[in-house]
Amino acid sequence: MNIDVLEEINKKGFAEEEIDPTLDLFAEIEKLKKEKNAIILAHYYQEPDIQDIADYIGDSLGLSQEAAKTDADVIVFAGVHFMAETAKILSPNKTVLLPDVKAGCSLADSCPPHLFRKFKEKYPDHLVITYVNCTAELKALSDIVCTSTNAVQIVESLPKDQKIIFGPDRNLGAYVAKKTGRDLVLWNGACMVHEIFSQEKITKLKERHPNAKFIAHPECEEVVLKMADYIGSTTGLLKYTITNPATEFIVATESGIIHQMEKANPTKTFIPAPPNNSCACNDCPYMKRNTLEKLYLCIKNGLPEVTVPEHIIELARKPIQRMLDISAELGL
Repeated sequence: MNIDVLEEINKKGFAEEEIDPTLDLFAEIEKLKKEKNAIILAHYYQEPDIQDIADYIGDSLGLSQEAAKTDADVIVFAGVHFMAETAKILSPNKTVLLPDVKAGCSLADSCPPHLFRKFKEKYPDHLVITYVNCTAELKALSDIVCTSTNAVQIVESLPKDQKIIFGPDRNLGAYVAKKTGRDLVLWNGACMVHEIFSQEKITKLKERHPNAKFIAHPECEEVVLKMADYIGSTTGLLKYTITNPATEFIVATESGIIHQMEKANPTKTFIPAPPNNSCACNDCPYMKRNTLEKLYLCIKNGLPEVTVPEHIIELARKPIQRMLDISAELGL
């Protein structure tokens, strides 16, 4: 790789290049996908244009399942870094690209592996379950990985006397502990997007929209979850808006999911829950680093590529595979 290009990727997260403004990026991306036998996997929190060009849109569980079974030679992951790492762990012989390698995760950053290793040493008889929103190194220190879709079921699938460490998300961990009645040892991490919803603003919003259902992701704080009519994973929230007869929903998760909710329910109204700042809705700055232009350059140039050391792949694959196996058994 050209040293200047590598330096630019390290500095900016992507290699910048002038794009003809008249270019039909949707058509060009479709053409490149065929040429390179590439598949685009996108998370629900991506911008609408990326969701619309993706071959598969989903939450962390669905994206992991798709990455494990795809026949494509190239996986273009429109999401954040830990998701692309997970795809590489599950498909080590495939090329995994990420439009912007600076698309990180505040939750993953809240749990440095070297500190978690010391934390884990304090509880030698505990099994370690980590939420998928963490680094490959952290997954390598785990016994089972989970997502918000299957966290409760995975804990319930274990013997009741099994001692468990749950990390890195304390809010999801507290929710799982409450739902299962288990005493979990929690790592003190959190997602900045789900932590800053304003209870006061949501209360006022609910007063202005008395018929609206308030739905929330379990990464939200308990004070917000207590207000919710429904708590679920990103996919769970989407399904709820389809099956519930209500015509208005206040949505407490990253606002990118509203694009799919509106597509699935064109006659319903979706209101993003307000955060505790001046913004109207709650966007993840990391998820929104990816753009259609970066996606095009990424697939065109085969950069930036996400790699994971072989020994980490070997260690991290086992807990991820265990999650996929348990999910398959439970029909998730």
